Amino acid sequence: MRLLINPAARPTGALAAAAPYLSAARLAVAKAEISRWDGYRPTPLADLPGLARGLGIGTLRIKDEGQRFHLKSFKAMGGPYAIARIAARDGAKDRVFTSATDGNHGRAVAWGASRLGCRAVIYVPSGVSEGRIQAIADFGAEIVRTEGTYDEAVAECARNAAARGWTVIADTSENAHDEVPNLIMEGYLVVIDEAAGQMIEPPTHIFAQAGVGGLACAVAAHAEARWGAARPRLVVVEPEKAACLMLAAEQGHIAQFPGDLETVMGGLSCGLASAPAWAVLRTAADAFLSIPDGGVPDTMRLLADGADGDTPMVAGESGVAGLAGLIAAMASEDVRLRLGLDGSSRVLLFSTEGDTDPALYAKIVGRSADSVRGQLFRP
Repeated sequence: MRLLINPAARPTGALAAAAPYLSAARLAVAKAEISRWDGYRPTPLADLPGLARGLGIGTLRIKDEGQRFHLKSFKAMGGPYAIARIAARDGAKDRVFTSATDGNHGRAVAWGASRLGCRAVIYVPSGVSEGRIQAIADFGAEIVRTEGTYDEAVAECARNAAARGWTVIADTSENAHDEVPNLIMEGYLVVIDEAAGQMIEPPTHIFAQAGVGGLACAVAAHAEARWGAARPRLVVVEPEKAACLMLAAEQGHIAQFPGDLETVMGGLSCGLASAPAWAVLRTAADAFLSIPDGGVPDTMRLLADGADGDTPMVAGESGVAGLAGLIAAMASEDVRLRLGLDGSSRVLLFSTEGDTDPALYAKIVGRSADSVRGQLFRP
C-alpha cells in the first residue's frame, strides 16, 4: 500500500470551472434519460454495521452496482447513456459504435448499441477473461482481440474507427473537452446522486476506485455540488500495478504508467489517466492510495460471508477495490491518521461490479455468486 496526499488539492469552490459538464443541469438531463430505460431502478446502498465495527469506524455504506440492470456494473450508466444522447442528436441508422475495454465498459457499449439496433465492435486487450469476452459477444457485438495493454487497445480502436467512420464510445481521452467521455461521466453522476439521496448524513470520507478516473471524477464533482464545504474527503484507490492517477499527481501531468499493468482488478488495469477526469481530480482528490492485489480475494470473501451479521454481498475483483483500500488504510496507524479516519468516520464506498465473470468469481470466493445471493433469503 502507498498513500499520496494530493499536493495540488484545493479547497471547496474550485471545481465548477474545471467541470462545467458535470453540473446540476447535466445531471437532470441524465436522470431524465436513464430513468426512462426499461428495468431502471436505483441500486441499493448497503449498510454494513458489523464491518464498520470491525474496522473501527462509525458507519460503512456500500453502493451495490452489482445490481445495475442486468449488466452487474456501474458502466451501464456511462457508455449506453453516451450512445443514447448521440443517437438522439445525430441518428442511429447504419451507425457503428466501437470501444476498447477490459470487460465491463465494452459490455455496456454492446448493450447500449443493441438497444438501438446498432452494430458494435469491441476491442479487447490480452488478459481479459473468456467469461467477460463472452458476455460482450452475447449482446451481438463483434469482438476484436488485440495484443498488449488496454491503452494499446484504445489506440487501435481509435485508428480503425477513424478509417471506417465508426463512432468511438471511449471513457478516456487525451482531450479534456472530448464530448464522449464527458457524456459518460454525466451518466455516472446519477450513481452518486442516488447514493447521496439514500444517506441520512453525508459521508466524511469516500473511497472511490479508479481506472482512467471517470467514476472518481463524477463522485468528486457531485460531492462538492451537493455538500459544499461539508464535502467528504475523497480518496482515489488504484492497483499498485496500474496507478496512473497517482503518477499524474506526482508528476503534475498525465504520464504513462510503466509495466504490463497486469492486476487481478482487471477493470482498473489502465496506464493513462483520462484528461477529462484528470482536469477535475488533479485538484478535487484529497489523496491517492495504491494497493496490491493480495488483499482483493480476501475482501471479496469478506463481503460474501457477511461480517458480524452483515448482509452478504456479491462484489467482483474491481468492485472491492475501495473496500480493500479502506481495510489497508485502517491497518496502518500512519495512513489512518493522515486520512483522518476514526471511530466517528462515515465512509461511503462503491462496489462497482458484481460477478461480471461468474466462473472467475466462484474460483476466487470458493463458491458461486448464486449461492452467496441465496443467503439473503435464509429464514
